[in-house]
Formats: sequence, structure tokens, C-alpha cells
Amino acid sequence: MPSRARLCEGGPVTTEDWEERLTAAWASFDDHSEAEAADFRAVIDALVAELPADSPLGPFERAGAWDSTGHSDKAVPLYREALARGLNGYRGRRAKIQLSSSMRNIGQPEEGVKLLTPELDAPPDELDDAVRACLALCLADLGREREGLSLVLGALAPHLPRYQRSMANYARLLVEPQR
Repeated sequence: MPSRARLCEGGPVTTEDWEERLTAAWASFDDHSEAEAADFRAVIDALVAELPADSPLGPFERAGAWDSTGHSDKAVPLYREALARGLNGYRGRRAKIQLSSSMRNIGQPEEGVKLLTPELDAPPDELDDAVRACLALCLADLGREREGLSLVLGALAPHLPRYQRSMANYARLLVEPQR
């Protein structure tokens, strides 16, 4: 029986089969050695080739493959392209996080801060802590460690078995002016 087509957030119609094969490809990433990085990217490229030429998913997935194999410089323009093509929703938020990390890796953390700061006010989802962690790293690279530490402690506090309120207050006090 053929897979049912579905609309991906910010993307074209894909099939459940395509999504499953993409998930399987990424699940196999750790099975590839550094020497096999090109082989992994080829698997992603083959999947992307099945998408419409203007799909925002194509550059997003290719960017992730380049990024994950140590080439942030090649990933940055692809993430930008995916976002420019309208990638949004969950994958769009992932693209912003990953682009910010890549910008930091290539020595442009201020761009990461600009991209992620608005995400602090986005509707909450499971990526909130990743936004804060990546933003904290960008801030640290800019010499704004107290702000970064505040974000990380604030993200960590709800996950602690105890001391949630104290840690949240300590996080806030790191960036509030002294009274």
C-alpha cells in the first residue's frame, strides 16, 4: 500500500515513507566514521533529490548533514536558504538553533544572538532548552557569560528534583541590576 502524503510544517508534501527514510538516515549517522562523512551526506542528498526543487526541507537537511560532519561554513548558506524559502514551525525553529550554532562556530556569535533572542518569546516547545543553551554559548563567546549562565540555569531549574525556585531566582539575579 503506498504511503499517504502529508504536508510538513513549512515544507512540501512528503510521504510517511520519505520521513521514515530520513529518520533512519539520521539514526545511522553515528554508524559513519569521519572518513565516511561524504557517504552520509550522499544519503541525505539522495533523499533531498526526491523533493521538489523549491522545497525548504532540501537545504535544511543538506545543511544539517554538512554541519554534523564538521562543515559549519557550508551549512550556513543552506540554513539561510531554507529559512528564506519559508521553513517554519518545528523545523524552522531547529534551523534557527542550528544556524546560530554554526554562526558561532565560524566566528560570528553576534549573528546567533540576533537569531535566537526572539526565540525566547516563541510559544514554548521541546526546543526551548536548546534555544537557551545555544544562545548561552553565543553570549559567552561575546564576553556576556553572566547572561549565558542565567539562561542555562533558568533552563535547568525546572528539571531539578529540588531547588527549582532557588535556581530560577539565582538565574534571574545574575542579570538583574544590583539593588
